[in-house]
Amino acid sequence: MSVRLAFADVGEAADLAAFLGRLIHYDKAAAVRLQAGGAGEKIRSLAVFGRPPSFEVLAIRTARLADPVELDVTVSAGELLESVDESAGTAEVPAAVTGPPWAGVLPPRGGWQQLDGMPSQDAVRAEVAAVVAEFRTRTEELPAESRTRAELDRIGREIWSRPLGDTELPVRAAHAAQSLGFLRPVRVAVAAGGPPQEQPFALLAAGAWLRLRTPYGSVAVRSASALGGLSVTPA
Repeated sequence: MSVRLAFADVGEAADLAAFLGRLIHYDKAAAVRLQAGGAGEKIRSLAVFGRPPSFEVLAIRTARLADPVELDVTVSAGELLESVDESAGTAEVPAAVTGPPWAGVLPPRGGWQQLDGMPSQDAVRAEVAAVVAEFRTRTEELPAESRTRAELDRIGREIWSRPLGDTELPVRAAHAAQSLGFLRPVRVAVAAGGPPQEQPFALLAAGAWLRLRTPYGSVAVRSASALGGLSVTPA
């Protein structure tokens, strides 16, 4: 029996569609895991998990729902995108698919603690731009005979595994957040008639997981200390 999702407003449906479109840009056969509620609890919030292969991170987008549902299923991102009716603010959950390995290893729902050392949002965007430019310059400077996949991967691993600021978060996580539209500036009024202020974002930790949380979504990675090193493919 299909499940119909009714979003709290049409903007939620549009944001979800944009997120799914970005995932499909990196993987035409992308799958997403949908979770809402659990243990008999129905709630008005949907969590959508995806894994763009170019970044090797988990991307998480939440959406507010008009009606409570209980849901835990892995589906085709493309089929879900096709079912989104942005004008009506609805979507139909497609048939379940065999989930990829990552879908069975998700970050914990609770127990997150905020960490210090995270640069400002402007500084994060500047760092991402700098390392993208560095990767492009270093690869373009390679002699043709040395421009092999192994050498590109080596340079990418060196650059994208660097920590962001004074944190353990690899730069590739911030690059993923930027590419998925999570680092867009958000302006909110401090008070009536007051000047606009950028909404804060944060780095959180729970067990072996690190999560960069922004107003538009989150990017989660397993910490290097837990994995004994991270495999990185440059995007």
